[in-house]
Amino acid sequence: MQESIHIVCPHCDAINRIVEHRLSDKPNCGKCHSPLFEEQPLELSAARFLKHVNQNDIPLLVDFWAPWCGPCKMMAPHFAQAAAQLEPRIRLVKVNTEIEQVLGAQYGIRSIPTLVLFSRGREIVRQSGAMGATDIVRWALSHCSR
Repeated sequence: MQESIHIVCPHCDAINRIVEHRLSDKPNCGKCHSPLFEEQPLELSAARFLKHVNQNDIPLLVDFWAPWCGPCKMMAPHFAQAAAQLEPRIRLVKVNTEIEQVLGAQYGIRSIPTLVLFSRGREIVRQSGAMGATDIVRWALSHCSR
């Protein structure tokens, strides 16, 4: 029997069941038919965040950032490059702490940018400070069991 996992659609937030070894086959959402992976970070609001962090069976790497933050702006293209390398093994998302202050407070974000890696709803590890794409990829993969 092949193991299937749950992937939350980045477009409609529907939960999709995918056979794990088919993740690299560019699967589409069963509800909205949009790609489940676009190799770019997904912007999440607080309303969508919990579903993605708790319902995705792949790890979720979150960039907590703000638009006024120089290091955040500097890291943004590197985070996007990392998404192209890490998906579909890891979903990369961005949370604007200026808009989503409750999430920033809930997760104790004291400095930005801060990367937090979640696996099945649990925080695995976090790192503050800007990083390049290669460092983001290496750091994320070193902490993933998948």
